[in-house]
Amino acid sequence: MILGLRTFVAQVRPEQLDEAKAWYTQFAGTPPYFDQPFYVGFNVGGFELGLHPEGEPGPGGTIAYWGTADVAAEVARAVALGATVAQPIQDVGGDIKAATIADPFGNQIGLIQNPHFDAKAVK
Repeated sequence: MILGLRTFVAQVRPEQLDEAKAWYTQFAGTPPYFDQPFYVGFNVGGFELGLHPEGEPGPGGTIAYWGTADVAAEVARAVALGATVAQPIQDVGGDIKAATIADPFGNQIGLIQNPHFDAKAVK
């Protein structure tokens, strides 16, 4: 049974780890709670956002979607931080809007505005 998003891990090259850590600190709005050369972890609203410096960044076939109250504002904020729009905002039905951005390292991140999802119900 799927209980909800728990972790999003972005692959970065080892030489990009410090730059990625700085970018994700701005993007997440919080510093990492776990900061080691082999993994950097952020607690974002009770979910894990991790940086793994042993992989190859870029599109990997799956996208984790992070909830937001205003997808347009969040896309604009991410772009101002250096992200690019990979898939523009789309109304996917039922007043749900989604977009995909790419971080400066090539990883794709989904953003979703879903008025039907009660974030308080996630444990």
